[in-house]
Amino acid sequence: MSIQEQVNFLKAIHPFDKLTKSQLEYFADNLDIVYLKKDEIIQNVSQEPEFLYFIIKGIVQEKNEEKEVLSFYSNQEFFDSVSLIENFSKHKFVTKEETICYTLPREIFIKVLHENPTLESFFFQSISQKLNGNVHHEKNKELANLMIAKVKDARVHEALILPFETSIFDAVTKLKEVKVPTLLLEDENKEIHIVTDSDFREKVILNRMSFDESVGKISNSGLRYVNENDFLFNAQLLMTKHGLKRLVVKNDGDKIVGILDQISLSSFFATHTFSVSNEITRANTVEELKVASQSLLKIIKSLYAKGVKVSFISKLINQLNRKVMNKLFIMLAPEELIGKSSLIVMGSEGRGEQVLKTDQDNALIVSDECTISKEELQKFTSLYTETLVDFGFPRCEGNIMLSNPYWCRTKQEFKDLIYDWINKPEQDSYMNLAIFYDAICASGDRKLLDDLKQYMFKVCSDSKSFYMHFAKIVMDFDVPLGFFDGFVFDSKNKEHEHELDIKRGGIFIVVQGVRALSLENKLMRANTLKRIKELTDKKVFTEEFADELTEAFNYLCTLKLKSNIEKLDSGQVIDNYIDPDTLTTMEKDLLKDSFKIVNKLKKKLENHYKLNYV
Repeated sequence: MSIQEQVNFLKAIHPFDKLTKSQLEYFADNLDIVYLKKDEIIQNVSQEPEFLYFIIKGIVQEKNEEKEVLSFYSNQEFFDSVSLIENFSKHKFVTKEETICYTLPREIFIKVLHENPTLESFFFQSISQKLNGNVHHEKNKELANLMIAKVKDARVHEALILPFETSIFDAVTKLKEVKVPTLLLEDENKEIHIVTDSDFREKVILNRMSFDESVGKISNSGLRYVNENDFLFNAQLLMTKHGLKRLVVKNDGDKIVGILDQISLSSFFATHTFSVSNEITRANTVEELKVASQSLLKIIKSLYAKGVKVSFISKLINQLNRKVMNKLFIMLAPEELIGKSSLIVMGSEGRGEQVLKTDQDNALIVSDECTISKEELQKFTSLYTETLVDFGFPRCEGNIMLSNPYWCRTKQEFKDLIYDWINKPEQDSYMNLAIFYDAICASGDRKLLDDLKQYMFKVCSDSKSFYMHFAKIVMDFDVPLGFFDGFVFDSKNKEHEHELDIKRGGIFIVVQGVRALSLENKLMRANTLKRIKELTDKKVFTEEFADELTEAFNYLCTLKLKSNIEKLDSGQVIDNYIDPDTLTTMEKDLLKDSFKIVNKLKKKLENHYKLNYV
């Protein structure tokens, strides 16, 4: 190959794409090609490494002293930077087939490593930094600024602010002069109101108002504000949550600097989020609502393809799902339940961590003052569950749905149930309490749920034994990582013999571990990442460990979503299994790093709750 071809080869491999032009050429000048036979040992255990290898063609296995295969390296991947940095090889590298590699002398690699801060940072950074950096690298090539884009990066319209008593004629004249679609008004109390082009059409023209009247008469209040330095995606979440078309933008000095509208956001993200949100809002029939809800999968795929973090996708989808459930509840619920009940969603949906539709985990808390008959209540709950099934939300295999009378009770009956879960635990008590603790209100009176959670905190506040048993469940789940950093497979599971259950071996342990600590600290938050932050504020976690745990959890969820989307597209059953052989070397290394962090959490829980004595 020519020098330029070698430079192009290196530029295609992260993190060497961060080298300067002269450093790339320096690397290329010092590359050599080696041809290796099948089963040839390239580097042995305890050997002083001489080269960094870049694979042009072929496959190389990394093995420990027990001959267990730890990793595979293939085309356009490199090994073994760790050995070069430490000047000692902990593992053996052997070809699985005929292989062609570039070799780069160790002294050249080390020299440039210390000259290039980005390269040095990559090879010496912490696990959490690597995890976070990988998520950005994988997607940033196409949409580098999506997740770090600020409100001010989008098209923010100039804010035209006029006195509340300005005449309609003068207001329109000024709008035309400034060429903006929206007008803000300030009244005598310094309150801000808004007037849009549709207000002029529908309120002035259709009502034949005099142009000399105050424009304040057609204005609207209750505005939502966003800081210009806030993430643009948070603005999108705010719009979606409240069904808004515009947000007023302020700077750090609390001064209004502009208006962000739906069109500007839509063009920036290029998704159908807002149209779907509006379709949900405008739906007048169950069928119209069903059509709107079935667009969510397209949004998920679009956002994922653009590199949006799973935590942001799940937030957005969670907001849209709640809008669907709330609208459906209002459409179907008998009048007696309106204002005197709380529809709650639990589990991953309650935590805001469910992306693809899996199953229903919901319940209904009925006010003690509600007069609805049991027959009418059962008729409604059955209809609601069946309608959600028709919308694409599968039934819960454990029957945790409001159509099950166990999960449809009065507030007092739920209190009695919570008391029994804590003080008279049976086989499913801890699981039921965990599911309920993750609940959020999707429709109706939120106070009903909040009161029950406060009651739950009160009942279990002095029971150390309860917290120990509640946390102990994580010890029943093994992290699939061996002593020598190799993946451990379940030999009894013939259907998934060479696959890892990423939920059971990683995600669930984080969720339950964080949930146990949060319950002990009486946190009202349901989302795992928000719980981690509040636990860190309370000094339960160190800042460093919280960062690691956050990035590990995000990475595990990202791999799960990636696998689910691939299986969905290929017509396979969506599950929690991934085949590590389908991952790149970097992805496998980061998965191992994530599992190590999960193990650190297990150890912390074991020490905190003295789980060896339970």
